[in-house]
Amino acid sequence: MVGSRLPDLGRRGEGWVLLQLVLFGAIAVSGIAGPAWGGSPRQASMVLGAVLIWAGGVLAFRGVVDLRENLTPFPKPLENARLVETGAYRIVRHPIYGGLIVGALGWGLLTASPLGLLGALVLAGFFDLKSRREEIWLSEKYKDYPAYRGRTRRLLPWIY
Repeated sequence: MVGSRLPDLGRRGEGWVLLQLVLFGAIAVSGIAGPAWGGSPRQASMVLGAVLIWAGGVLAFRGVVDLRENLTPFPKPLENARLVETGAYRIVRHPIYGGLIVGALGWGLLTASPLGLLGALVLAGFFDLKSRREEIWLSEKYKDYPAYRGRTRRLLPWIY
């Protein structure tokens, strides 16, 4: 299993959070630095980008709300946490990560930035790896996690 070879990067996965913050900063800057396309494609991408930022924000926010007291910035679950399978977690195992990916893609489109779009792809790959590391810890903690994993998508509802 690929995930079993992924490093913890700290007792609770602190290194994963640090890398995530660096990626967020790079994506934010990439949207305002570097080349951008123009004309009517830019107008269309701005509208689509705004819609994706909104949709990603809704998905991520719903994930935060559904986790309630189980929320932690680290990939390792809290000691007293319970497995959440309702709300956004009914359709995707990592709605916060998925929402951030969709939002980053929207940012790249809104700013008409090829570098921003590349950043969104890098973020998607990063969250795929981080979620695999997290799922090792979740499988160790919750005996029902493999069944839950079998019936829900990883990051993007109905897609992946």
